[in-house]
Amino acid sequence: MATVRESPAEHKTSAMSVFNELRLEGKLCDAVVKASGVEFRVHRVILCGCSSYFRALFTSDWCDTQMAVYSFPGVSPEVMRLIVEYAYTCAVPVTPDNVERLLAAADHFNVMGVVRECCRFLEGQLSPDNCIGVYKFASLYFCPELRQRAYLFILHHFEEVVRSSDEFLELEALQLCDIIEKDHLNIKRESVAFEAVLRWIAHAPSGRKRHISLLLSKVRLALMDTNYFMNNVKNNEMVKHSEECKPIIINTLKSIYHLTTNETRGSDFQNPLTRPRLPYSVLLAIGGWSGSSPTNGIEAYDGLTDHWLNVTVEEESPRAYHGAAYLDGFVYCIGGFDGEEYFSSVRKLNPVTRTWHQAAPMHSRRCYVSVAVLEGLLYAMGGFDGYVRLDSAEQYDPEANQWTVVSSMHERRSDASATTLRGKVYICGGFNGNECLSTAEHYNPESNQWTLIAPMRSPRSGVGVIAGATARGPKRDSFVGGFDRANRLQNAEAYNPLTDSWRAVPTMFNPRSNFGIEVMDDLLFVVGGFNGLYTTFNAEYYDQKTDKWYKAHNMGIFRSALSCCVVPGLPNVHEYVVPRDTLQSPRKKLKLSTSHCMLSM
Repeated sequence: MATVRESPAEHKTSAMSVFNELRLEGKLCDAVVKASGVEFRVHRVILCGCSSYFRALFTSDWCDTQMAVYSFPGVSPEVMRLIVEYAYTCAVPVTPDNVERLLAAADHFNVMGVVRECCRFLEGQLSPDNCIGVYKFASLYFCPELRQRAYLFILHHFEEVVRSSDEFLELEALQLCDIIEKDHLNIKRESVAFEAVLRWIAHAPSGRKRHISLLLSKVRLALMDTNYFMNNVKNNEMVKHSEECKPIIINTLKSIYHLTTNETRGSDFQNPLTRPRLPYSVLLAIGGWSGSSPTNGIEAYDGLTDHWLNVTVEEESPRAYHGAAYLDGFVYCIGGFDGEEYFSSVRKLNPVTRTWHQAAPMHSRRCYVSVAVLEGLLYAMGGFDGYVRLDSAEQYDPEANQWTVVSSMHERRSDASATTLRGKVYICGGFNGNECLSTAEHYNPESNQWTLIAPMRSPRSGVGVIAGATARGPKRDSFVGGFDRANRLQNAEAYNPLTDSWRAVPTMFNPRSNFGIEVMDDLLFVVGGFNGLYTTFNAEYYDQKTDKWYKAHNMGIFRSALSCCVVPGLPNVHEYVVPRDTLQSPRKKLKLSTSHCMLSM
């Protein structure tokens, strides 16, 4: 005879359903909880199961074993109903209207499951307008994880918070100090912190002017543009009339002089006026071909110190001619080649835990693959499977961990490059097995169709393509470098999707193909590659505001066939950048663009 067994989860669900039916029918109940005059008949043992508060209340020596009424006048009937229903169903509907009252009651009754659901809801609702309020609320009810998430949100979105939040104006002076002194404060220019101080003081000047020296000491004044410091800080009326500010101004002038003359390289990070903040985003250069073999090396670029840090996770195998992309907290490495095998495999790195995980493989092996991310999905296009160049493309859904084949491209392409722009995936250039291509096309996921666009001015294999915004017009694609079957290229061109036309943009310092390309902090970076004679380790970046290329610090690894991606908002970003407590400062920080947007170019 076969024995049918329920799983523990099924048994629990079945039992709780029965208990809830008994509660609704008023059967076998042995207590009443009363909230503002409204009574709820309950089973004490069920409430004991979800709350240590109720367990202590119902099992104390003086507790009546007969039917007893417990009154909670400070709790609304609606909130008490939700608490009771959670005890029987393990589910609670959290809404913007009830979350604060529900969390307060759940905290009081120590119903930790409801506390967690409320915290999860509030975390998902974080915005520049409410993050300070959520931070204070989480502090009041001892929700440490929510408090930390809200605090990081304030630091990471500080410019938006200052611009739009009324809660910012209600901060205490010490609370504002605690924010602007942090290394994690995400601001493009140090002047933002000073202007935030001025806005806060202007909200209640009579009582807040006295805090100017305390707040000014937390701003990293020597990192400001010198003209801004002289005209807007040193000559500010409040600053000029504060005796406590005078030594701060004098020390800043000394620090600016020392930075300019490079006399105190060893103490830059120790001086609170010159200590670089931590970047919000880091640029990762992953894998590639180095010397005579592929590498598993990963380097992280710290844009605020112009320095690369080796962050290789040794458990990963070497990989070159692959694609890389950041999506939903993971860095994906897609396809590629290790010198012997052409990969269909996909690996993903959790940059917080620094661990690698296997994802579902693609339908095709793809070396020299092109990769892009659009609306939460990964796209892998073209490449070489060890036999032929491919025109096929496929789409990856990280929630389902599944690849789906989509429409094929018009051209077979390996060594192409892809990006996303205005809701479409663009792919350009490449090699079809016979010739380098100048053709380009885009994919519309709504129609599942590829459409050819105007060809580039030059054929480009091993090209780099990136998209972004430009202050001079619509969003554009930029195409950089590559190989035209005769030379490695250093020229670049930009595509305007509104006119379906191309224009030339300034050339790079170095010709290169099969390099890494990404946009970070409104700057377009290109790193590594092959220049026609040897593999390089140099890096440079394009600033759309000045329409010029600038040299960045060299990587530590010579490599081509690498792939890059930008990782934002890491809680452990200190593991990917130069330590701020080091006694050596690697180099003077990059001059960052003050433009709101970086061209694609």
